[in-house]
Amino acid sequence: MFRALVLEKNDGRVEAAVRDLDESQLPEGDVTVAVSHSTINYKDGLAITNKAPVVRAFPMVPGIDFAGTVESSSHPDFKPGDAVVLNGWGVGERHWGGLARKARVKGDWLIHRPDAFTPAQAMAIGTAGYTAALCVMALEAHEVTPGKGEVLVTGAAGGVGSVAVAMLAKAGYTVVAGTGRIAEEGYLKSLGAAEVIGRDTFAGPAKPLERERWAGAIDTVGSAILAHVLAQTQGEGTVAACGNAAGLDLPSSVAPFILRGVTLAGINSVTAPKSRRIAAWARLAQLLDLDKLAAMTSTIGLDDVPRQAEAIIAGHVRGRTVVDVAR
Repeated sequence: MFRALVLEKNDGRVEAAVRDLDESQLPEGDVTVAVSHSTINYKDGLAITNKAPVVRAFPMVPGIDFAGTVESSSHPDFKPGDAVVLNGWGVGERHWGGLARKARVKGDWLIHRPDAFTPAQAMAIGTAGYTAALCVMALEAHEVTPGKGEVLVTGAAGGVGSVAVAMLAKAGYTVVAGTGRIAEEGYLKSLGAAEVIGRDTFAGPAKPLERERWAGAIDTVGSAILAHVLAQTQGEGTVAACGNAAGLDLPSSVAPFILRGVTLAGINSVTAPKSRRIAAWARLAQLLDLDKLAAMTSTIGLDDVPRQAEAIIAGHVRGRTVVDVAR
């Protein structure tokens, strides 16, 4: 038997409760993992609170991330005792996820946990931090260098934003942190932001083109804010878009793309190929200050997850939350 957070749907309502499950109930997969830590991302919050139809089948063990040790494996790349990490792949949505003491998954979804990180640190990073690394890599791939000017991070006090600010600052960029929580200015500057601007900077409908400011940007918000960011991006600049907290729409125009040569780089962390995942974790090992990671991280137990999920959807959580599933 093992403990897990289980989502059940009854009469149209989704209910979350910690329950004891039998290992025979685990879904199909060629690797069984003893999970030590998981985390809560915005998507996990949506799933647990049922604020969006993230979960595709019930009952479901949520949690799109986990870190742990292989217990058994028929996959050629993994053997018992291996330290592993999983991010994405529909786990916690279509396949039982990481908010449990055990998980069974396809070995192709796993990577070996980098030696640079403990399991708790790997989950302090989680999909949020791994996505931030993919965004930083996209800017680098499009030759957005520190010398080209300011780089904006929107939704900067959240999980993706916090890690992005810290990584970019370590890499030598001048980082401007955009946030709807201006009271977090001290926190964001402690991560390396040179300036903090409020959400009202992007108020009202975006014009096709606005005054050029950003050499590049990482946008976690979407909708009208992304439209403003694109309109303000310098010629040949790049915006890495990875989130939709403000909505799925994009009320913009083709002007930034055809008149300034701006690149909009979409970031899909869920099904990114293994080679890119490994590269992202390697970049995290190079650029993420572990003291700053600790400063942006809180730790809770499995029983605390539903309450924390509500808080993250309400915008009351800054940085990253690790779930010690043994608590």
